[in-house]
Amino acid sequence: MMVLVSYDVSTIDSKGKSRLRKISKECQNYGQRVQNSVFEIDVDYGTFLKVKDKLLKLIDEKNDSLRIYYLGNNWQRKVEHFGAKETYDPEGVLII
Repeated sequence: MMVLVSYDVSTIDSKGKSRLRKISKECQNYGQRVQNSVFEIDVDYGTFLKVKDKLLKLIDEKNDSLRIYYLGNNWQRKVEHFGAKETYDPEGVLII
């Protein structure tokens, strides 16, 4: 299941900067950054519920924003990419 996660974290103080780093790291653990505060996460539903729970515990709901878009399993038909930053295929071959 492909999920798009975007966030906006208030960084006017050191606590906000810390939250921003933690949220970014959590998203990087499960997905691919496609823009500064936007990640594509391709995991099963159970794993995503765990990721979502972690992210909700990290944000400050009074100052931050977290948006989640559920693109599902047939996400390829729903995403178009134009411009810089070459796109990737999360289901493609992984070379290490």
